[in-house]
Amino acid sequence: WIMDSRDEYTKERLDAVCDEFKLYRCHTIMNCTRACPKGLNPGKEIANIKKLEVTVGGM
Repeated sequence: WIMDSRDEYTKERLDAVCDEFKLYRCHTIMNCTRACPKGLNPGKEIANIKKLEVTVGGM
């Protein structure tokens, strides 16, 4: 939901995941992408959320 432009709670959702024990535990090694049985790319989306946190985090 964080990446949904219709979401009005982006800042609150980012606050819930942005700390060293959640979002920043991912070091973008991409093992999750290689192992994903559905062929998704969670590593890329985590990287996108990190970028979003930098831009929206200062709201």
